[in-house]
Amino acid sequence: MKKVVLAVVAILVLLVAVSGCGYNNLVKLDEDVKTKWAQVETQYQRRSDLIPNLVSTVKGAAKFEQGTLTQVIEARSKASQITIDPDKLTEENMQKYQAAQGQLSQALGKLMVLTENYPELKATQQFSELSAQLEGTENRITVARKDFNESVQVYNTKVRSFPNNLTAGLFGFSQKAAFKADAGAQNAPKVEF
Repeated sequence: MKKVVLAVVAILVLLVAVSGCGYNNLVKLDEDVKTKWAQVETQYQRRSDLIPNLVSTVKGAAKFEQGTLTQVIEARSKASQITIDPDKLTEENMQKYQAAQGQLSQALGKLMVLTENYPELKATQQFSELSAQLEGTENRITVARKDFNESVQVYNTKVRSFPNNLTAGLFGFSQKAAFKADAGAQNAPKVEF
């Protein structure tokens, strides 16, 4: 009987040790996902901060389609209002966030295409600098999203793998949603002049 009790205690100690290591690893990976998410939000915020300057420059340099400027301003406002708590990176929340950012990207794309009709606007130094900043920001967003998705993949793999899935279930670690391609992204944009 004493050997059975010792065996049970030894198994319990081993399970606690294995769970503790798994738990600590899950915490580390969860924090990495949160950090990468913060970088995504930082880059989107940078883009959002550049937009008022871009719109002001375009307004001041050209008699421009007011509707396009209004779309950009409204899309920026909507995108700025939607945030996600890193602990609630669900598929549904990610779709809402991505849809709002996608609308802003479309509005900015339309603005940039329409500026092609205004050579005097493209020639201004301020517009050129803002365009370059915006292009650089879009590249940073792409990199931040890629890094975030890689972090989510590592985390989700760990959460779903045995025996970590037992520890994850016990301590409430659940899968996180990643960015997906925007709807219609497989189609090349249609540019008309």
